[in-house]
Amino acid sequence: MKTWFKSGSPWIWLSASAVSMSLIMVVGLIGLIAIRGLGIYWPSEIHQIDVKKVDGSSEVLIGEIYDSEIVSRGRLEGAGIKLEGDEQFFDRTLYKVGNREIYGVDFKWVLNNKIKSEVYPQDIVVFERREWGNLYGFIENVKENNVIKPVTDVWSDFQSRVDRAMDLHEQIKVIEKDEIGRINAALERLRLKAKKLELTGSLTPESIIEIEADTAAQNKIYEGLQGRLAALYAEIKRDQVVVKVASGQSVDISISEVVRTWMPNNMGLFEKIGFYATSVWLFVSEEPREANTEGGIFPAIFGTIMMVIIMSIIVTPFGIVAAVYLKEYASQGFITRTIRIAVNNLAGVPSIVYGVFGLGFFVYFLGGNIDQLFFPEALPAPTFGTPGILWASLTLAILTVPVVIVATEEGLSRVPKNIREGSLALGATKWETLWKTVLPMASPAMMTGLILAVARAAGEVAPLMLVGVVKLAPTLPLDMTFPYLHLDRKFMHLGFHIYDVGFQSPNIEAARPLVYATAFLLVVVIIFLNLAAISVRNRLREKFKGYDS
Repeated sequence: MKTWFKSGSPWIWLSASAVSMSLIMVVGLIGLIAIRGLGIYWPSEIHQIDVKKVDGSSEVLIGEIYDSEIVSRGRLEGAGIKLEGDEQFFDRTLYKVGNREIYGVDFKWVLNNKIKSEVYPQDIVVFERREWGNLYGFIENVKENNVIKPVTDVWSDFQSRVDRAMDLHEQIKVIEKDEIGRINAALERLRLKAKKLELTGSLTPESIIEIEADTAAQNKIYEGLQGRLAALYAEIKRDQVVVKVASGQSVDISISEVVRTWMPNNMGLFEKIGFYATSVWLFVSEEPREANTEGGIFPAIFGTIMMVIIMSIIVTPFGIVAAVYLKEYASQGFITRTIRIAVNNLAGVPSIVYGVFGLGFFVYFLGGNIDQLFFPEALPAPTFGTPGILWASLTLAILTVPVVIVATEEGLSRVPKNIREGSLALGATKWETLWKTVLPMASPAMMTGLILAVARAAGEVAPLMLVGVVKLAPTLPLDMTFPYLHLDRKFMHLGFHIYDVGFQSPNIEAARPLVYATAFLLVVVIIFLNLAAISVRNRLREKFKGYDS
């Protein structure tokens, strides 16, 4: 045993066990987040239950099981629930019953001992709507202009009308966001052009006539688009569906408010798998609805990735240049040591402090002066003197630049001295030695610094709340409107989306799975960005096999 301990084998096994446990815990945590988040998109069976009420009457509920728990008698009685018998603990189930406009809530707790009967009707339909959450019920009829249409297959006719409404919604979206958006941008440019000419004293009668003619042309196009919109809105409201809900009453639902429908109790396994894949794709690719508690999170994914890319473009050259100067050119004295200590200390500054700095320096000082110099015609409305994706990226670049500097310096210090001396002995200048020999060999370390910077920046939330991130951004920072990349626009971010949905949502139960799903997606985005950087680093290592970074 003593020989075994002296050989060092126990410490090898202990280290391997610790690494294995860490990996298992990380994978388990990610798996738990994925199951709790993405599991909500599986088409669960819909239950129709007959519940005994306190007064002895019955209430029919339709919904899907959302959660269950064991609760004490005292807790239930404290909530004002009257109980029978002497049991001290009760099983209860949380059902997602939807139909918010009828019940006032989306979820209801039901004591299991109060359920008189439970069935799974095959023709129960789940309606996913643009507002008011899900609706559960049975389709009775389809109406066109408030007149019931006699059809042989109500379900097929209803599905065709849903597809028609979705197509009309897409047409409306294209007109409102793209075509009218371009008209509004053109009109704003003309207004700013006129004001700029007025401020510079260059507003002539000829330029006024030209601007008015262009404005009139844009307004004419705008009126035509408004006419098309009015016609589409009138057409999309044509169809309604009559749904019988759990209480037995029939309600009319505008098909234009329906996003999609399905009958989970009538689905086979492969149909459910296909539906699940479609649901996850819609979550990733669609825009949010209902105060961010419904729909997708594509704008948040796009904003997170774009911000990290801009931050990387900014932080990489600045961090590398600073590290090269400190390592290769600066005199290694008191001042240089002080700078290094300051850089290392900056890495420990709370991120919210960077946010305050970014707001004060970048937004108010730098952005305000840019507006005064280059956009005076837009004042008092700020252009760059307001939080936006550029300032958010710069703030995170300053936050992560110490990481890049330290990693690059470590890489430069590990380049063998004889390589530098050999290059100089062959007649190369110091700059040529640095550019063609030292930096390429230190490039894997630079990529390591960038990887660490990306991993930290992608998950930051506190500074972004001050310098550009918002709950809901009406447009993306990148679109087809000139100048295409709008660095002054505010944006959505996955980290802030998690905070907003988890702590600011008016419907906590409905938002909880979205918090898990968004958190899982944020981890996936960070892993994807890191893998891309790691792939580049591995290519560089293959290129310089003789140097171990």
